[in-house]
Amino acid sequence: MSKNNQSVFEKFSDWATKFTGSPYAFIGATLIVIIWAVCGPIFKYSETWQLVINTGTTIITFLMVFLIQKAQNKDSKAIQIKLNELIAANEKASNRIVDIEDLTEKELDELHCYYEKLSDFAEEDADIHTSHSIDAAKRNQDYKNDLFRKKHEEWLQKQQK
Repeated sequence: MSKNNQSVFEKFSDWATKFTGSPYAFIGATLIVIIWAVCGPIFKYSETWQLVINTGTTIITFLMVFLIQKAQNKDSKAIQIKLNELIAANEKASNRIVDIEDLTEKELDELHCYYEKLSDFAEEDADIHTSHSIDAAKRNQDYKNDLFRKKHEEWLQKQQK
């Protein structure tokens, strides 16, 4: 597809997406259904009369699927870019997750598990700002566990004396 044709499609799809989500489109669709219903007695509720609305709605639905998907893809890409910018701008954020939208579903599930662990570590930490990555959170938690273990051992030794 040439750049000019792509630009025409882009402009049309943006316009169509905005228009179909407007009150005018809803009112227009409602009027079409009312006109169709009023014509029922005129056409004696024939199969052709029913076929007109069924065919019309099927064609419109079929075409709208592609427009909605295009709008969804564009919005999703814009959101990903904004999130990537936020991650890149935050010195405590891990840049390893900038392009995770290209991962497989299984890889995303694994990453989700890691962030659940990070959340668990953060809940155990008094200062949420000290745990800003999975690696740091794990080290921090291991350090705390070691300190607790040492203090507990010291307490046991004192109790035995």
